[in-house]
Parts: sequence; C-alpha cells; structure tokens
Amino acid sequence: MRSMNPSTRGSAGSSSIDAETGHTPDIHGARLAAGEYAHVFDDLHPPLTRHEAIVESDRCYFCYDAPCMNACPTGIDIPLFIRQINAGNPVGAAKTILSENILGGMCARVCPTETLCEEVCVRETAEGKPVKIGNLQRYATDVLMAEGKQPFKRGAETGKHIAVVGAGPAGLSAAHRLAMKGHQVTVFEARPKGGGLNEYGIAAYKTVNNFAQRELEFVLEIGGITIEYNQTLGQDITIEALKAGHDAVFLGMGLPGVNDLGLAGEDAPNVLDAVDYIANLRQAKDLSALPVGRNVVVIGGGMTAIDVAIQTKKLGAVNVTVVYRRGQESMNASAYEQELAQIHGVVIRHWLRPHALERSGDGTVHAVTFEYTGNQDGKLVGMGEYLTLEADQVFKAIGQTFDPEPLRGSGIGMAKGRISADAEGRTTVEGIWAGGDCVAGGKDLTVASVEAGKIAAESIHATLTRRPQAVEGFAEAVLSGGAHHTTAPSRDRNVPSDQWATTQLGNEQG
Repeated sequence: MRSMNPSTRGSAGSSSIDAETGHTPDIHGARLAAGEYAHVFDDLHPPLTRHEAIVESDRCYFCYDAPCMNACPTGIDIPLFIRQINAGNPVGAAKTILSENILGGMCARVCPTETLCEEVCVRETAEGKPVKIGNLQRYATDVLMAEGKQPFKRGAETGKHIAVVGAGPAGLSAAHRLAMKGHQVTVFEARPKGGGLNEYGIAAYKTVNNFAQRELEFVLEIGGITIEYNQTLGQDITIEALKAGHDAVFLGMGLPGVNDLGLAGEDAPNVLDAVDYIANLRQAKDLSALPVGRNVVVIGGGMTAIDVAIQTKKLGAVNVTVVYRRGQESMNASAYEQELAQIHGVVIRHWLRPHALERSGDGTVHAVTFEYTGNQDGKLVGMGEYLTLEADQVFKAIGQTFDPEPLRGSGIGMAKGRISADAEGRTTVEGIWAGGDCVAGGKDLTVASVEAGKIAAESIHATLTRRPQAVEGFAEAVLSGGAHHTTAPSRDRNVPSDQWATTQLGNEQG
C-alpha cells in the first residue's frame, strides 16, 4: 500500500494515528486572522472600468455570422452588445443581453466562457487570446443595475396564473418571461431565499456583495411575480394541488440530492456533502466561525469539487487534495478551473477511486484509502494498488441527484432518473412543463437552465393563448448542450447606435 507524507507537494498524507485509541479531527474555525477573510474571498474577477471596457470591446471584429453567438446557449447577440459598449452605450448593451438571458449578470460571473463563447472567438482561434466576452457582459449589466433601470415592461394582464416550482435559474427565467407576457406567476421555493444554485451553490469568491439577491430583486421588479418561500414539493405543496389551482405548472426544482460514496462510515460527522458546505459558507455571517479541517480530501471531479476545494483552502486548510477516479481530460471541471485550484495550492490527483473510509474509535474518519484505477477496453477498473490520504475533513462531490418522490403518482414520466420533457419542456402530463437540471439530458449549467426556462415560458404562453409555437433547436441547445436562438439573429448592426437597444427589444416589451 502506498502512502503520502502530508508535507509532500502540499497534499494530505497517510495517517499515523492509532484508530483504536480514537482520533479528534483537526477541524475548527478562525484559521486566518480576522482581517484576512474579506481579502481572500474578494471578487475573483474585478469588474472592468469604463476605459478598460472600451479598450477590450475595440478588440472585437463584430462578426456577422459570429461563432461566439452560436456558442451561447441563450443566443445572446454578442457582437451587437459589444458594439454597443464600444459606442458608449452600456445600458443598451445590457438590454441586448438581458432580452435573451435575464440572469445575464450572474452568468457573466459564473459561465464557463472559456469553453463556450470565448473558446470559439475568432481572436482565440487566430491569437490564443479571445475577447473577454464574460467581463464585457458583466460590465454592461452592472452599469444598468447600478443605474436602477428596468428595461422590461409587463404586458397587458391575461388573467392566466402559472405556478413555478423552484426559484433557481430555470424557474426565475420562466417566471420573468411569463410575467413579461402579462401572466400572473407564483413561484414556490423550498428554501428561505430565492436564487437556487446562484444563491446557495456558487463559490463565494465568484459572486460577491450579495449579487444573487440583488439580481433576484431586479427580476421581480417587472411585477406579476410572487415568491412563496419554505414551500417544498411533496410536503407543503403537491403536483395535484398546483395543477388544480393554476392554468399551467412549470417544474424547475434542480437537483436537491447528492450521490453517496457507497462506503461504510460516510455518515461520520466529518464526512460532508460539498453542496451543503458551500451553501453554509454562502449564508455564513462570519466566515471565521465556519469550521474547516487542516487536511481536507475532496472526492469528485466537477465544479463543485473544485469550488469546495478552493474555498476550504481560502478558509485556512493546510493541505487540500481533490481526488478523481479518471484522467484529467475526463473531469467535468474546466481546464481553467483546475488550474485555478492549483494556483490556490490545491493538489489534484487522478486515476484513484475511494475504497475505504478509515475510522477511529470515536467514529470519525481519519483517512481515506483509494484504489488506483485504469482504463481497460473503455472500462474503469481497479488496479489492486492503494493509496491512503490523511483527512480531518472529507467532502463528497460526486454529482447531484433528482428526487422523484414528490412526483410519484402524478403521471409525469421519468428518463435517466430525471423528468422526461419534449423540445419545449412539456412533460407527459398536459399542462405541466419542466426545465433545467431536473430534466433528463439537460446540461448542468446555469446558462442552459435559463434558456430552458425561457423556452418553456414561450411554449406555455403559446398554449394558453392558443397560438402556434415555433421553437427550433431546443433539443440541440438544452438536451445536447448546443446553441440556438428563439429569434432569428438578423438584427441590423448598421442602424444608429442610439437605436440598437430599441431594435433588439422591439418584441420583448409588449
């Protein structure tokens, strides 16, 4: 059995503690000086100044058949909004962005632009240095929100009432689009705050200054949307009651569950769900009170694993190791996020899967034993060799799951453990739509959930007003992760700059 010394490359090491005598994990808060927390959790990407935004926007070629626009799941007209910034019209740019993605401010902060719009930027292809699309999007939306402007008008009251389950990205996107069409919307949210993943699941250093709640307030300013908090589907509300009391129902409750390791001892008090820990960190009034281990082991290879690893390191953990069962290229976390973790001192180890949680006499876990893995004929297999890493704190970050129990008996079909929905978000039950992470085949990205909510809202509106709905490409955009547009990308970029926002929003304010 191999072991690793905790001083080696900053990683956790094999335990030398006698498990029979018990072990007290080295977990406590206040590992940093009181004044350090604000600094280490400061904005990961400080916003652009006006001058920086103008200079950066000048790098854009303003392509007509723009690959960046095709790579955006919500179909934002990226060349148009960058040109508006370049012309000194950031508010118009924000309107262009928000007309397609009402959560464009948050997406500017958390979108993996390096694998979406910026990856296909012509500048990236030619020079290896793309236009900073995400930063420019943040600049524009920040300016609009700072000025307190509301670019959307609520349509004439239709008399229709829609229930939305979940105040996350999909639910808020659907609610806003439906309210804009003149419908009354009630959102039922299980938690005491809205925002979903944006409020509870995004790393604190990516969304500072309570931005998720400020963006939520911006969404609600259009009117016609009421949020009922602490309302859990299956406990406080039921599908049957929602359907009976509303003209349509949209399900956007995300993925509330977390996959288990399937190992004895994972109920130990120092073996935690990474999702819950991040949520607690985001809601903490005093970060110094949040307990963190000296030696931290994170099991998983996605964004949640990287986020919890970086944040425990920022909280003062000495050794943080992310362990993933396959190779680097198979990790769901982008290459950029992996590099960010390593810059912060996190060690990432590959081709290891959890084999056993080593417990002490007091029931806590003091180490994790991993088995080396390999790829044989396309299958992951154990190699019969093992590595033990000392751990005061172990985080499970091996994916989230959908809880189908609240839907039992409703007739709503399931596929691959999630809700089955068609290209417009319709479920197998008439009058019920679904979108976002809770739908089978969905890409687990905030921006994809926003698009799913928008598409479903358009379908609901068309159904309730008995007009034909023409939505193309949804399957590719949401089910397969590609891009599409709900309106043809044919805006005339040669019109005067003071008319660009009006041209963009002409059919969005009715």
